[in-house]
Amino acid sequence: MKLATLNQGRDGKLVVVSRDLKHAVIVTDIAPTLQNALDNWSEAEPQLKAVYEQLNQGELENTLPFEQDKVASPLPRAYQWADGSAYVNHVELVRKARNAQMPPSFWTDPLIYQGGSDTFLAPQDNISMADESWGIDFEGEIAVITDDVAMGASPEQSADKIRLIMLVNDVSLRGLIPAELAKGFGFFQSKPSSAFSPVAITPDELGDKWEDGRVHLPLLVTLNGEAFGKANAGVDMTFNFPQLVSHVAKTRALGAGAIIGSGTVSNKQDTEHGSAIKDGGVGYSCLAEVRMIETINNGQPSTPFMKFGDTVRIEMNDDEGNSIFGVIEQTVEQYEGA
Repeated sequence: MKLATLNQGRDGKLVVVSRDLKHAVIVTDIAPTLQNALDNWSEAEPQLKAVYEQLNQGELENTLPFEQDKVASPLPRAYQWADGSAYVNHVELVRKARNAQMPPSFWTDPLIYQGGSDTFLAPQDNISMADESWGIDFEGEIAVITDDVAMGASPEQSADKIRLIMLVNDVSLRGLIPAELAKGFGFFQSKPSSAFSPVAITPDELGDKWEDGRVHLPLLVTLNGEAFGKANAGVDMTFNFPQLVSHVAKTRALGAGAIIGSGTVSNKQDTEHGSAIKDGGVGYSCLAEVRMIETINNGQPSTPFMKFGDTVRIEMNDDEGNSIFGVIEQTVEQYEGA
């Protein structure tokens, strides 16, 4: 099943979207918003699924064209957004970039930060920033949305609570991160609003590509129209989603609608840290990684962070080349003030 939120009002209107992303039907009679559906999942899910089946079979008349630039992130705001670093190759690279050693425990204990969840960007909103010197970067990721999760839930119990899957652009301001982390209190200003894919899907939509709590498909990233990354999200993911959810729930219960991110998708590609597409590799899902590779190889980075006018595109296709989640496509623009 594929669900989306029309960008109407603060929490939008829930729609069911056809598998081919061409048509949608408003289902506010079942649940006015996606959060409401998640709050009442046992009642709402079978009704939404029935509509989805009818929509795909062409049995509904009250449909509308699905326009990806007219939707908000599936949850325009959420009670919880916790992002991990499940791809330890990425963690190792970005820590090297700021001359920080990686503790061995990072291979056995997930790294999580709590992000701002009150103002998610729409999947095709511009990224408005006041200063290019902040080091504007994109991060291509996968995220899951959970049902209620009990405190102390095991990975096995957490697996049963994963309701939906999305793509993410976790915008990062690399120039602000080192000084902020040096205070010893975590990210805040360096992690502005994130954007999520136009649709959220139930895990069964992926078939055998959803296995062991991982999505086994390439995450496709382009920068200004040029291929930048195609790392496989199921490769080199040290901690799967049930483990991430369980880690987040160790000391607190999670409410329905909690979003848990994978962190930047990153593959080693049978090398120490991976290689760019132009060099025959699968590339990267953020600029920080390629800059670190350049530093390792050449002593300094040569690829700049995003500038005003730069555009990033993030999507994932099935084996036949069909878009699964729709497209995140965002252009960086100068913030002009309120």
